[in-house]
Amino acid sequence: MLIRFNKPYGVLSQFTPEGRWQGLKDHIVLPGVHVAGRLDADSEGLLLLTDDGREQARIADPRFKMEKTYLVQVEGLVSESALTALARGVVLNDGPTLPARARAVAPPAALWPRKLPIRERQSIPTSWLELTIREGRNRQVRRMTAAVGLPTLRLIRTTIGPYNLDDLPTGTWQQV
Repeated sequence: MLIRFNKPYGVLSQFTPEGRWQGLKDHIVLPGVHVAGRLDADSEGLLLLTDDGREQARIADPRFKMEKTYLVQVEGLVSESALTALARGVVLNDGPTLPARARAVAPPAALWPRKLPIRERQSIPTSWLELTIREGRNRQVRRMTAAVGLPTLRLIRTTIGPYNLDDLPTGTWQQV
């Protein structure tokens, strides 16, 4: 069984809650399913769960380099030089990233409201980009955008390999 879940902001990629963060048990009550990959509590979007250990490894293991695509709202205006740097790979404190696919995009038209609104500064504009990576380092997308001078304000994973978020409402799941 494979489940796709639109993880809301504030939910951990584990069933047990911790501190101020909710656990998956508040949204998914299915015995025997496990998370295939992670998504930080302050990130939103596609999370896959399965009851098949081999499928879980195929999705989560970096050796398989399954692409993941994110919509990223950043502080500042996305420049060609920032997109070029992301596309070439940026150097992080744990080494260089693999090249990514990056492009500026319009703000998503049909986006659910976030439980806790992003911080907004009237004097600093925000913009959106779409970023596709093949790695899964800790907070990698946030660190990549910060490395090119564009701090992440909101992060939404839209695809993992062939699986996508489509129009799945936030906080809901569906069997694939």
